[in-house]
Amino acid sequence: MTRRPATLQEAAASALAREPDRQAFEFQGRWISWGEVRALADHIGTLIDESGADPAAPIAFLARMRPECLTTLLQLMKMSRIVRMIYTYQSPVAIAADIKRLRPAVAIGAGEDFTEPATTQLREQGVAAIVLSGMQASAIEGLEHSINDFDRGASATPRIEILTSGTTGAPKHFPLDYERVMSQTVGANSVYSSDIDTASLPPFLSVLPLGNIGGIYGSLPAMLLGVRIMVGERFTFEKWLDYTKRYPSRVSVLPPAGVRMLLDSNVTREDLDGVKYFVCGAAPVDPASIDAVRERFGILIMQAYGATEFGGVVATMTPELCEKYGPSKCTSVGRPFGDVQVRVVDPQSSELLPTDEVGLVHVLAPRMSAEWTPTSDLGYLDADGFLYLRGRNDGAIMRGGFKLLPDTVTNALLTHPAISAAAVVGIAERRLGQVPVAALEPKAGMARPSFDELEKFLRDRLPSTHIPVSWRWFEPLPRNPSLKPDLLKIRAAFEDTAKSG
Repeated sequence: MTRRPATLQEAAASALAREPDRQAFEFQGRWISWGEVRALADHIGTLIDESGADPAAPIAFLARMRPECLTTLLQLMKMSRIVRMIYTYQSPVAIAADIKRLRPAVAIGAGEDFTEPATTQLREQGVAAIVLSGMQASAIEGLEHSINDFDRGASATPRIEILTSGTTGAPKHFPLDYERVMSQTVGANSVYSSDIDTASLPPFLSVLPLGNIGGIYGSLPAMLLGVRIMVGERFTFEKWLDYTKRYPSRVSVLPPAGVRMLLDSNVTREDLDGVKYFVCGAAPVDPASIDAVRERFGILIMQAYGATEFGGVVATMTPELCEKYGPSKCTSVGRPFGDVQVRVVDPQSSELLPTDEVGLVHVLAPRMSAEWTPTSDLGYLDADGFLYLRGRNDGAIMRGGFKLLPDTVTNALLTHPAISAAAVVGIAERRLGQVPVAALEPKAGMARPSFDELEKFLRDRLPSTHIPVSWRWFEPLPRNPSLKPDLLKIRAAFEDTAKSG
């Protein structure tokens, strides 16, 4: 048996040295070979070296789920670089603000992400820029060299600074050092300790954002272990169904939003031949949908629970648990696994609650911290140790796999000179679970901006996941006896409008 790589750097270098004719990624109907991957990776390494960037200086990565970005990540890991992710679904102004805040030596991304605000900021800071175009890379003219001052007092530990989901506003960076990434992704994968010919395995479907923990922990093991990857920038039901038909499997991964798409489709049980379980994460699936999938297709949904702060998934249903306990447990997110512990405490007193009582969920994940991590998730543990989620204590809206706080959007709206008061609430949406809507009170004597203008105003300040899907003017805003916005009445007004529409 050949020696397995001991470090993430070695694993990346080993992946880039694979047989050049071997398939690596499928994207938009074309298979890309490892020879193409290595050629691009080598060129990126050369461009970084020629930029003059300090080897310990951070690199900003505007990562999209594309083959060239997966290739870039491998090369950056091979070079032991500090990688700071930047979400690309933000506005150009927000991306420029991230570049200013992160102070990288080099920025790497697709051409469409290097807009005028971003390139202006890069020039002001003396940051080199490398643009990716398909399986090609080049330095941006005038930004070939890095002259940005590097803080040598900062930690030089090689790490990937992934992004949280942005619950409290701008997504935060969460550092994962290379040793931790290696042990939690590749080292923990059963394929790593086996002699399986990974080239013969069905490809892995990767559609999650590369900048967050789902994208990293989903795609990285497959890349490093040599499993082929079908790459998609975003989830589409059509692509998922095509993949499921082409590569039938007992267990299929389906995001929560895809569950509703499945139920709304004309898909038959024959289309899902062989599938016995769906794995769902990122957001809870409502119990009615879980029951509907089981009744219509005979397929059980296995939910999972995790977060960036926990280092990924910490509790999950498994086929074994489903078979032992039956479908009744499938409305839970499973049991904690490994050395992870979960407890539920009273929101006011923080006292430990008994089984079946709803409170705040706390997680102890030794792989990330020796301390308990409090969450704003409400839930309870049953007598068998299964965790059930029951919403959020902070009023966060779960929009697909992204969490956002209404106050973050409200506070941004209140900076507009024509808005006197505002309130943002979440309403039910069949596909995404919840979506934000905005109630507005105009400022006296000011012309009302159009909703298109307000949307642009917010996009310059917040991630796109925070943008309301519906807007409404109130004169005045409904308020409760304490003179706070009456969120129940506001939500009811939007729901009534949706019903009448």
